[in-house]
Amino acid sequence: MQICNIKAFKGRNIYSHNEVIKLVVDLEEWTDIPTNEIDGFNENLLKYLPGLKKHACSLGYEGGFVKRLTDGTYLAHVIEHSAIEMLNMLGYNIGFGKARQVDNTSKHIIVYSYINEVAGIEIGKLAFKLIKNLCHGQKIDLDTKLKIIKEKADKYEFGPSTRAIIDAAKAEGIPLTHIGNRSLFQLGYGKYQKRIEATIPESTSCIAVDIACDKSTTKQILHEMDIPIPIGEVCTTYNDAVLIAEEIGYPVVVKPENGNQGKGVSIGLNNENEVAFAFKIAKKISDYVIVEKYIPGNDYRVLVVGDKVAAVAQRVPAYVIGDGKHPISYLISSKNMDPLRGEGHEKPLTKIKIDEVTIAVLRKQNYTLDSIPGSGKKIYLKNNANLSTGGEAIDCTDKIHPVNCQLAIQASKIIGLDIAGVDITCKDISIPITQSGGAIIEINASPGLRMHLHPSKGKPREVGKTIIDFLYPPNSKNSIPIVSVTGTNGKTTTVRMIGHILKVNGLNVGMTTTGGVYINDKCIIEGDTTGPASAQSILRDKSIDIAILETARGGIIRSGLGYDLSDIGVLTNISEDHLGIDGIYTTDDLLFVKSLVLEAIKKDGYAVLNADDPMVVKAAKNVRCKIIYFSKMENNIIVHKHLQSDGIGVFLRDGYITIGTGNSFVQSIHISKIPATYNGRLVHNVENSLAAVSIAYALNVPLSIIEKGLCSFYSDELQNPGRFNIFNVKDFRVIVDYGHNIAGYKAVAEAVKDMGANRLIGIIGVPGDRDDESIKEVGRFAAQIFDDMIIKEDLDLRGRTQGEVASILQEGALSSGINKDHIKIIYKETEALKWAMLQAKPGDLIVVFFEHFKPIIDIIKNASLNSNAFKASKMSMQI
Repeated sequence: MQICNIKAFKGRNIYSHNEVIKLVVDLEEWTDIPTNEIDGFNENLLKYLPGLKKHACSLGYEGGFVKRLTDGTYLAHVIEHSAIEMLNMLGYNIGFGKARQVDNTSKHIIVYSYINEVAGIEIGKLAFKLIKNLCHGQKIDLDTKLKIIKEKADKYEFGPSTRAIIDAAKAEGIPLTHIGNRSLFQLGYGKYQKRIEATIPESTSCIAVDIACDKSTTKQILHEMDIPIPIGEVCTTYNDAVLIAEEIGYPVVVKPENGNQGKGVSIGLNNENEVAFAFKIAKKISDYVIVEKYIPGNDYRVLVVGDKVAAVAQRVPAYVIGDGKHPISYLISSKNMDPLRGEGHEKPLTKIKIDEVTIAVLRKQNYTLDSIPGSGKKIYLKNNANLSTGGEAIDCTDKIHPVNCQLAIQASKIIGLDIAGVDITCKDISIPITQSGGAIIEINASPGLRMHLHPSKGKPREVGKTIIDFLYPPNSKNSIPIVSVTGTNGKTTTVRMIGHILKVNGLNVGMTTTGGVYINDKCIIEGDTTGPASAQSILRDKSIDIAILETARGGIIRSGLGYDLSDIGVLTNISEDHLGIDGIYTTDDLLFVKSLVLEAIKKDGYAVLNADDPMVVKAAKNVRCKIIYFSKMENNIIVHKHLQSDGIGVFLRDGYITIGTGNSFVQSIHISKIPATYNGRLVHNVENSLAAVSIAYALNVPLSIIEKGLCSFYSDELQNPGRFNIFNVKDFRVIVDYGHNIAGYKAVAEAVKDMGANRLIGIIGVPGDRDDESIKEVGRFAAQIFDDMIIKEDLDLRGRTQGEVASILQEGALSSGINKDHIKIIYKETEALKWAMLQAKPGDLIVVFFEHFKPIIDIIKNASLNSNAFKASKMSMQI
């Protein structure tokens, strides 16, 4: 029994539209053994995880899972429920999970949702370990292991401030992308994206943050602008600290110049000894220490967002109330038992830590930890009122005086902060500090939101929403339009075609394709870039007006989608390809995977579907948005019914692309005017043109622009490289195409049959990860089309040995009756092309189904440019 693989899906995927962990296990000899046949398994499992008794499972009622255990269920199912239960034990409220066997093997896929990725992965491993131990009658220290996982996961947990912003963004439908391992997020996509780390938006400059972190500089700037601040100076030695304190007069405050969360701050110091002790604490945090005049009164935090005060809280230092019976140490422990208190920022309040500051504060009140204060006596435990040191908060948002609001906003703007926590000390926040003798103590560039979200007293404030509304005011855009194109064939050409139309429309277009990632005509990443990582590279680019994404099967299966929701999802067709790979064995399996693109469309978006493909039409049941059907046939029944229901259809009528909306019809361009269709002979590019028109229409592109774009899009090496590119080489022609499945071969065959070639020569190959029958089928079909064949193999054999794919292709070809003399095997495709070109006779047409485009093009161009050398090579071969 072993774990084969475990990974986290961070977005929509084939298992769920939420984040899930995928755990692949090999149960080996335990695969078919039910739980009721393993001695003591059920009893011991429920001892470790008694919460499983509440799991309903598929039976739909509490206790349903226990009944399944008693009746006998299988271990993959138990691992799933165990992982879910343990995540709930750690405080993560999740419930989704599923488990299934991989084919008829001993391997199983277990999927369950998660909130914290570290916890999700580690719990999956622990659930497996628990079940394995139980099978072998071995014990496990589950409590200790859960504690270790929780401590590890907490390091990657988002604080309440970040969580509030995340939740508010999700509520507004703003897509979120977590960047790195910190609290850094991208909100939105493309040119509308904005980044925020904790509560620092990208619009705030580094200089503003640096100033806010430098308390002495902040005070100097505010003082010059007549903002009330406490007088004081910066020092580096104890002697200077005492001199400053005596000069400004006691009581004073001592704090580190570059501290945060109230660390190292000591207030209300009345003599040299207290200053000495406070200086020692502050010096541990910063080389520079501030000594300033103590301002009596309450500690208020004013949250400024943009040009408004979002919330105000009075902060109360950590304290306990005496009961006349127990010592202070006991009272602290009892207060920490409050379920609202946790470690760090995990809960609304923080547990009170006993440290040297606590001892000093108690000593100042003539107490020790062993002292028993009288009943009702309030004993303070910290110098500062920060929540991070155990303090509490009282909401005062409705009490602050307008003058104090304006001073806080003004101070934030002077420093240059868009979001700021302004700390004010005064006796009453409802009285202007200019009258009460209060002052602005400091300004925080990354203010915590916890005190406003979960005040101990008063009304909670939706400050996360306030921040989101500041970043994206009502009716503002947060995402560029996203078009996601999937299908078996035609994806790349459709993406390039619609991309070209949108460029003609003046947009800055980002595209992911099989041939690379492009921004307009510039390739920024080469290779097959049809997965989620490539999509993210486009969506993170601030120059992009619109994203056109080729979304392939492999990326969907391995990592899900690279975006949240698209505006338009396109399904070009479904045919046999990649069967037998990644658990995909039938076209229905393939449809299930690709349907994710159609399920992940905005409600007001469009699904563009090929009405001529029954499998695509079948996918319409998964669509929850508007549909545009396209068809090569005017009388397509699906389009006809759709139009009767006031739907939109794009189809051919007398060779003209026609847009139908209910009873209204608009005639557009004739297919003969579209260069990429080669006067209509390239049927697959006719389909791609119809898809492109459908997409452009859904994007409200003017018809004149659509037609202009189609008329200027060519199926050549510049605009559509590797997709039926035709080259004239002396007295013969070469067609270069990426066809790599039977549907691709048939599309090319349909096009070349009427191209007037004396002899058709095919350089054929198939990726090695196709099953044997699919490879044979390509061989059989190619033998029926080509007069002569050269069988080559890809450089990437994809698990095959050299010669294996070529042998299967040859077997398929020979089964069609072709003479073996008309078949030649040359493994390397570049050598195969060179040989074919040297053998070519006037009027021949060579079709090469390539793996790598550039080497093929280089050979063709070299032959065209160096005609004498090429002729000499041909002559020497003939001799």
